[in-house]
Amino acid sequence: MTWSILARDEDGRIGAAVASRFFAVGALCIHTRRAVGAVATQALMNPLYGPAGLQLMQDGRTAVETVDTLVEGDEGRAVRQLHVLPTVGAPAAYTGAKCVDWCGHRGFDDFSVAGNMLAGPDVLDATVDAYRAALALPLAERLIAALVAGDAAGGDKRGRQAAALRIHGDEEYAELDLRVDDHDAPFAELERLYRKSHERFVPFVSCLPGRRTGTGLTDRVEIEAHIEHALAARRQRTR
Repeated sequence: MTWSILARDEDGRIGAAVASRFFAVGALCIHTRRAVGAVATQALMNPLYGPAGLQLMQDGRTAVETVDTLVEGDEGRAVRQLHVLPTVGAPAAYTGAKCVDWCGHRGFDDFSVAGNMLAGPDVLDATVDAYRAALALPLAERLIAALVAGDAAGGDKRGRQAAALRIHGDEEYAELDLRVDDHDAPFAELERLYRKSHERFVPFVSCLPGRRTGTGLTDRVEIEAHIEHALAARRQRTR
Protein backbone atom coordinates (compact mmCIF):
# COMPACT_ATOMS: atom_id res chain seq x y z
CA MET A 1 0.00 0.00 0.00
CA THR A 2 0.98 3.63 -0.43
CA TRP A 3 2.85 6.07 -2.57
CA SER A 4 4.96 8.95 -1.38
CA ILE A 5 7.22 11.78 -2.45
CA LEU A 6 10.27 13.15 -0.65
CA ALA A 7 11.73 16.51 -1.71
CA ARG A 8 14.10 19.24 -0.58
CA ASP A 9 14.67 22.94 -1.17
CA GLU A 10 17.98 24.72 -1.66
CA ASP A 11 17.62 26.28 1.79
CA GLY A 12 17.82 22.84 3.43
CA ARG A 13 14.11 22.49 4.06
CA ILE A 14 12.92 18.92 3.50
CA GLY A 15 9.43 17.57 2.97
CA ALA A 16 7.54 14.32 2.71
CA ALA A 17 4.00 13.55 1.56
CA VAL A 18 2.23 10.19 1.48
CA ALA A 19 -1.17 8.75 0.58
CA SER A 20 -2.78 5.34 0.93
CA ARG A 21 -5.91 3.25 1.37
CA PHE A 22 -4.59 2.58 4.86
CA PHE A 23 -5.59 4.18 8.13
CA ALA A 24 -3.25 6.87 9.53
CA VAL A 25 -0.58 6.28 6.90
CA GLY A 26 1.34 9.34 8.08
CA ALA A 27 1.84 7.92 11.56
CA LEU A 28 4.43 5.30 10.64
CA CYS A 29 5.53 5.83 7.05
CA ILE A 30 7.26 9.22 6.76
CA HIS A 31 10.12 10.48 8.89
CA THR A 32 12.25 13.66 8.74
CA ARG A 33 15.10 15.23 10.70
CA ARG A 34 16.66 18.69 10.57
CA ALA A 35 19.80 18.93 8.43
CA VAL A 36 19.64 15.17 7.76
CA GLY A 37 16.84 14.24 5.38
CA ALA A 38 13.70 12.17 4.98
CA VAL A 39 12.78 8.48 4.98
CA ALA A 40 9.61 6.77 3.74
CA THR A 41 8.91 3.14 4.62
CA GLN A 42 6.07 1.46 2.71
CA ALA A 43 4.47 -1.78 1.50
CA LEU A 44 4.57 -4.03 4.58
CA MET A 45 6.26 -1.15 6.35
CA ASN A 46 9.08 -1.41 8.85
CA PRO A 47 8.65 1.64 11.13
CA LEU A 48 12.16 1.06 12.52
CA TYR A 49 13.56 2.16 9.16
CA GLY A 50 12.63 5.77 9.95
CA PRO A 51 14.75 6.57 13.02
CA ALA A 52 17.48 4.11 12.01
CA GLY A 53 17.77 5.53 8.50
CA LEU A 54 17.90 9.12 9.73
CA GLN A 55 20.60 8.21 12.22
CA LEU A 56 22.66 6.46 9.54
CA MET A 57 22.53 9.56 7.35
CA GLN A 58 23.33 11.81 10.31
CA ASP A 59 26.38 9.62 10.96
CA GLY A 60 27.60 10.29 7.42
CA ARG A 61 26.23 7.40 5.38
CA THR A 62 25.07 8.15 1.85
CA ALA A 63 21.50 7.43 0.81
CA VAL A 64 22.62 4.26 -0.99
CA GLU A 65 24.59 3.07 2.02
CA THR A 66 21.63 3.83 4.27
CA VAL A 67 19.18 1.85 2.16
CA ASP A 68 21.60 -1.06 1.79
CA THR A 69 22.23 -1.22 5.53
CA LEU A 70 18.54 -1.13 6.43
CA VAL A 71 17.52 -3.70 3.86
CA GLU A 72 20.40 -6.12 4.48
CA GLY A 73 19.57 -6.27 8.17
CA ASP A 74 15.87 -7.04 7.62
CA GLU A 75 14.77 -10.61 6.91
CA GLY A 76 11.43 -9.25 5.75
CA ARG A 77 12.99 -7.06 3.04
CA ALA A 78 11.18 -8.83 0.18
CA VAL A 79 7.89 -7.23 1.27
CA ARG A 80 9.30 -3.79 2.08
CA GLN A 81 9.59 -0.60 0.07
CA LEU A 82 11.87 2.21 1.13
CA HIS A 83 13.24 5.47 -0.20
CA VAL A 84 15.45 8.07 1.43
CA LEU A 85 16.48 11.61 0.55
CA PRO A 86 19.36 13.35 2.35
CA THR A 87 19.58 17.13 2.59
CA VAL A 88 22.74 16.87 0.46
CA GLY A 89 23.32 14.22 -2.20
CA ALA A 90 21.28 11.87 -4.34
CA PRO A 91 18.30 9.86 -3.09
CA ALA A 92 18.14 6.06 -3.02
CA ALA A 93 15.32 3.51 -2.97
CA TYR A 94 14.48 -0.16 -2.69
CA THR A 95 11.37 -2.08 -3.76
CA GLY A 96 11.19 -5.66 -2.53
CA ALA A 97 10.53 -8.52 -4.93
CA LYS A 98 7.29 -9.44 -3.16
CA CYS A 99 5.74 -5.97 -3.07
CA VAL A 100 2.27 -5.92 -4.62
CA ASP A 101 1.97 -4.64 -8.20
CA TRP A 102 2.08 -2.08 -9.49
CA CYS A 103 5.16 -1.11 -7.57
CA GLY A 104 8.31 0.86 -8.28
CA HIS A 105 10.35 3.96 -7.57
CA ARG A 106 11.99 6.93 -9.29
CA GLY A 107 14.87 9.10 -8.09
CA PHE A 108 15.92 12.58 -9.22
CA ASP A 109 18.40 15.27 -8.16
CA ASP A 110 16.36 16.69 -5.29
CA PHE A 111 13.27 14.51 -4.96
CA SER A 112 12.21 10.89 -4.95
CA VAL A 113 8.94 9.00 -5.45
CA ALA A 114 7.94 5.42 -4.69
CA GLY A 115 4.75 3.40 -4.53
CA ASN A 116 3.15 -0.02 -4.43
CA MET A 117 -0.38 -1.41 -4.78
CA LEU A 118 -0.87 1.35 -7.35
CA ALA A 119 -3.20 1.49 -10.33
CA GLY A 120 -0.10 1.54 -12.56
CA PRO A 121 3.14 3.34 -13.35
CA ASP A 122 1.18 6.41 -14.47
CA VAL A 123 0.62 7.22 -10.79
CA LEU A 124 4.30 7.90 -10.21
CA ASP A 125 4.71 9.56 -13.60
CA ALA A 126 1.88 11.98 -12.83
CA THR A 127 3.29 12.64 -9.35
CA VAL A 128 6.67 13.51 -10.86
CA ASP A 129 5.23 15.71 -13.61
CA ALA A 130 3.02 17.65 -11.21
CA TYR A 131 5.86 18.25 -8.77
CA ARG A 132 8.07 19.61 -11.54
CA ALA A 133 5.26 21.79 -12.90
CA ALA A 134 4.77 23.35 -9.45
CA LEU A 135 8.37 24.40 -8.80
CA ALA A 136 7.35 28.04 -8.38
CA LEU A 137 5.18 27.12 -5.37
CA PRO A 138 6.28 26.61 -1.75
CA LEU A 139 7.55 23.11 -0.99
CA ALA A 140 4.40 22.02 0.86
CA GLU A 141 2.16 23.10 -2.00
CA ARG A 142 4.34 21.27 -4.53
CA LEU A 143 4.04 18.08 -2.53
CA ILE A 144 0.27 18.35 -2.20
CA ALA A 145 -0.07 19.06 -5.93
CA ALA A 146 2.03 15.98 -6.66
CA LEU A 147 -0.19 13.73 -4.53
CA VAL A 148 -3.36 15.12 -6.09
CA ALA A 149 -2.01 14.42 -9.57
CA GLY A 150 -0.99 10.89 -8.61
CA ASP A 151 -4.47 10.26 -7.28
CA ALA A 152 -6.02 11.56 -10.49
CA ALA A 153 -3.87 9.04 -12.38
CA GLY A 154 -5.30 6.15 -10.35
CA GLY A 155 -3.52 6.33 -7.00
CA ASP A 156 -3.80 3.37 -4.65
CA LYS A 157 -5.75 0.78 -6.64
CA ARG A 158 -7.86 -0.05 -3.57
CA GLY A 159 -9.12 3.54 -3.19
CA ARG A 160 -8.55 6.49 -0.84
CA GLN A 161 -8.41 6.81 2.93
CA ALA A 162 -5.46 8.74 4.35
CA ALA A 163 -2.81 11.30 3.43
CA ALA A 164 -0.09 13.20 5.28
CA LEU A 165 2.37 16.04 4.81
CA ARG A 166 5.50 16.82 6.82
CA ILE A 167 7.84 19.79 6.35
CA HIS A 168 11.08 20.14 8.32
CA GLY A 169 13.15 23.30 8.37
CA ASP A 170 16.07 24.38 10.53
CA GLU A 171 14.58 23.46 13.91
CA GLU A 172 14.54 20.17 15.75
CA TYR A 173 10.75 20.14 15.49
CA ALA A 174 8.83 20.08 12.22
CA GLU A 175 7.48 23.29 10.70
CA LEU A 176 4.33 21.48 9.66
CA ASP A 177 3.03 17.98 10.34
CA LEU A 178 -0.45 17.38 8.91
CA ARG A 179 -2.32 14.10 8.89
CA VAL A 180 -5.64 13.00 7.45
CA ASP A 181 -6.06 9.59 9.06
CA ASP A 182 -9.47 8.50 7.76
CA HIS A 183 -11.46 10.49 5.22
CA ASP A 184 -13.53 9.92 2.09
CA ALA A 185 -11.67 12.77 0.37
CA PRO A 186 -8.23 12.82 2.01
CA PHE A 187 -6.56 15.04 -0.58
CA ALA A 188 -9.17 17.78 -0.35
CA GLU A 189 -9.00 17.53 3.43
CA LEU A 190 -5.19 17.77 3.39
CA GLU A 191 -5.42 20.91 1.26
CA ARG A 192 -7.99 22.36 3.68
CA LEU A 193 -5.78 21.64 6.69
CA TYR A 194 -2.82 23.21 4.92
CA ARG A 195 -4.79 26.40 4.27
CA LYS A 196 -6.11 26.37 7.84
CA SER A 197 -2.60 25.99 9.25
CA HIS A 198 -1.63 29.36 7.79
CA GLU A 199 -4.39 31.21 9.61
CA ARG A 200 -2.56 31.00 12.96
CA PHE A 201 -0.53 27.84 13.42
CA VAL A 202 2.33 28.47 10.97
CA PRO A 203 3.04 32.06 12.08
CA PHE A 204 2.61 31.04 15.72
CA VAL A 205 5.21 28.27 15.39
CA SER A 206 7.69 30.81 14.05
CA CYS A 207 7.39 32.64 17.40
CA LEU A 208 8.43 29.61 19.46
CA PRO A 209 11.89 28.95 20.98
CA GLY A 210 14.38 27.55 18.51
CA ARG A 211 17.91 27.42 17.21
CA ARG A 212 17.54 30.77 15.43
CA THR A 213 14.92 32.47 17.57
CA GLY A 214 16.47 31.74 20.97
CA THR A 215 13.79 32.17 23.63
CA GLY A 216 11.26 33.19 20.99
CA LEU A 217 8.46 35.67 21.59
CA THR A 218 6.89 35.60 25.04
CA ASP A 219 4.76 38.74 24.92
CA ARG A 220 1.27 37.85 23.70
CA VAL A 221 0.75 41.26 22.12
CA GLU A 222 3.91 40.81 20.07
CA ILE A 223 2.83 37.29 19.11
CA GLU A 224 -0.56 38.54 17.89
CA ALA A 225 1.11 41.35 15.94
CA HIS A 226 3.46 38.83 14.31
CA ILE A 227 0.55 36.59 13.33
CA GLU A 228 -1.41 39.51 11.86
CA HIS A 229 1.65 40.65 9.88
CA ALA A 230 2.16 37.12 8.52
CA LEU A 231 -1.50 36.85 7.52
CA ALA A 232 -1.40 40.20 5.73
CA ALA A 233 1.75 39.18 3.83
CA ARG A 234 0.16 35.88 2.82
CA ARG A 235 -3.01 37.61 1.59
CA GLN A 236 -0.85 39.91 -0.51
CA ARG A 237 1.02 36.97 -2.05
CA THR A 238 -2.11 35.02 -2.89
CA ARG A 239 -4.04 37.86 -4.57
